[in-house]
Amino acid sequence: MTIYQKLAKIQTKFKAKKSRFNSFGKYYFRSAEDILEATKPFLKELDVAVTINEELISHDPPVLKVTAKIMNGEAEVGLDTHSYAQAIAIVGVDLDQKGMQMPQRYGAASSYGKKYALGNLFLIDDTQDADATNNHGKAKTTITNADFAKAKKYVKSGGKVDAI
Repeated sequence: MTIYQKLAKIQTKFKAKKSRFNSFGKYYFRSAEDILEATKPFLKELDVAVTINEELISHDPPVLKVTAKIMNGEAEVGLDTHSYAQAIAIVGVDLDQKGMQMPQRYGAASSYGKKYALGNLFLIDDTQDADATNNHGKAKTTITNADFAKAKKYVKSGGKVDAI
């Protein structure tokens, strides 16, 4: 089997549970560790290895390039482009993240980059992932044009916006 056939087999059979819970947003999500754990059964079966490489590609602002690579077990890294496939994620480091020390800020960006590089490699669809659609407990309201016009008229006549 070629590396692309092996990767396609993993992509079609891959299952990674969303085992982590975000108590702020009240949703479950999967982490890079969850994804890596789910790939382990395939490594020996298909004689492949998965690696993750991180590179700081900008200092101001800090930006990480994370590369997830799958290669044939007998391949030597970088020698034969037909013996591996890779996916990349580019992530910024939020230097203003409150409540975190600098190493934690880089660690958070690193974890996020790993998750998305692996997700890109294994075609993990997060469109239904609460991580991607979370509104953090705030209800989404649709306002019609008629409602908007009524609200404008109310405020113009001295009504309070808070009352709307």
